Amino acid sequence: MTKKCELTGKMPLKGHNVSHANNKTKRRFLPNLKKVKFKSELLKKSMKLTVSNAGVRSVDKKGSFDNFLKSAKARDLSLRLKKLKKSLLSKTA
Repeated sequence: MTKKCELTGKMPLKGHNVSHANNKTKRRFLPNLKKVKFKSELLKKSMKLTVSNAGVRSVDKKGSFDNFLKSAKARDLSLRLKKLKKSLLSKTA
């Protein structure tokens, strides 16, 4: 399973641990991922997604999961959310 947020597209970053003697060893900065259940009111579906904490806060800011999907850029979404967004937009139109 990839360590990638399905809503925002956040992935691990690369960097260094730097010791007091300025020795550098490689490390990864992992996103804060959680399994969260979201419910789409227009499609009457619920989905369990792997989402970063920032993604959860973005959904809360937009008001609902449906509003977030409508305004989200397709390049950040996972493949199954792109399909869900497409069906959501066709349902509202």
